[in-house]
Amino acid sequence: MAVNAAPSGSWWKFGAATMALATTCAVAACSSDADKSGAPAPPGSHSAHAGGSSAPPPPLRAGERFVELKMAEAYTPAPPEGAVDEYRCQVLDPGLTKGAFLTGTQVMPENVAIAHHGIVYAVPPGDAAAVREQDARTPGLGWQCFGGTGVKGADVEDDDEGADPGAAWVDTWAPGVTETLLDQDAGFKLEPGSLIVFQMHYNLLATDGKPGGSDRSAVRLRLTDGTTQTRELETWSLDAPTDLPCAADESGPLCDRAASIADVTKRFGPVVGEFADEQVEECNEGGVPKPGDTQSCDHEVEEPVTLFAGFGHMHMLGRALKVELNPGTPGAKVLLDVPQFDFDNQRMVKLPEPVEAGPGDILRVTCTHDAGLRQQVPQLSKRPRYVVWGDGTGDEMCIGIMTVSPRKS
Repeated sequence: MAVNAAPSGSWWKFGAATMALATTCAVAACSSDADKSGAPAPPGSHSAHAGGSSAPPPPLRAGERFVELKMAEAYTPAPPEGAVDEYRCQVLDPGLTKGAFLTGTQVMPENVAIAHHGIVYAVPPGDAAAVREQDARTPGLGWQCFGGTGVKGADVEDDDEGADPGAAWVDTWAPGVTETLLDQDAGFKLEPGSLIVFQMHYNLLATDGKPGGSDRSAVRLRLTDGTTQTRELETWSLDAPTDLPCAADESGPLCDRAASIADVTKRFGPVVGEFADEQVEECNEGGVPKPGDTQSCDHEVEEPVTLFAGFGHMHMLGRALKVELNPGTPGAKVLLDVPQFDFDNQRMVKLPEPVEAGPGDILRVTCTHDAGLRQQVPQLSKRPRYVVWGDGTGDEMCIGIMTVSPRKS
């Protein structure tokens, strides 16, 4: 599979003009300790966090301005009976009338007792109508979502040929994380008419599953008009298959791969349903599925770029993720190594030094999933399945998301 300035074949295809905050640490150090490794909480435990993003941001630099986007009104989470988690998306409008570069962002939660973690997405102008329609037809404030915006035609996986690149995953927040800041002369371009979709994961463990009050959080953007010297960043999405069989002590009709793919197709449509086989065809020798915990895929670089940072994305069964440059050669480099994946802490990791890559180089992404983790996630424990690529909580993904800047040959 080849990758270039707009990686072909990738399920998550992020265009430069709509990449907003996706690289929280792209060319500057993160302003938090969120990336320091440590034993994550077991998936599904959702241990209560403490504290919010209360630290003041660094001062504005020349030409920068803050734009604060607040939820339209307070929202009171109401998870289904017996559950303590709710993922809710809200639409926020930055009101841009001209293009701007995004150089930093900060999530400001109001109710830290129930705010577990949040994700910020940027939606290009061509997809804004789909977001508005989703919001209008859903009762109450915002809509339910997981793993993306939840809006057909405006999600991170939209990859129709000739269409807008879809939404961009632009930031991940967890309690204690302060503003993420890019270098002043590097950022992501937001075009006029772009929208922000803010997903908040609410968790009621701290309130014993009882209503924990309302929340009206905000997202603060740091914007600049940029100069002729401003370096525009892009995000490359490197995916690999997910072929995770049921554990030895599990059984059920969806433990069959074909049945599981049919189920994904029924829930999300043929484009998503067909992707598992498309990945196998592109990534595996002979186009044959290789059931197991660990899967990988090689992506050939087509254009010269400088790589600055990256992060991994999986769902609830993710264990570890790695991105390597030219593996198995004398010049091999490990660009991204996430030995203990934490779904609630999918933060960008800045490379120790920028890395150059060019035509013919290989970027390999490798993911390890664990079906045994299903027993630690209440909403998955009674749903054994052969796990393939899909958008749902019980489905999986394997994506290494790298921040790059094109360069001349």
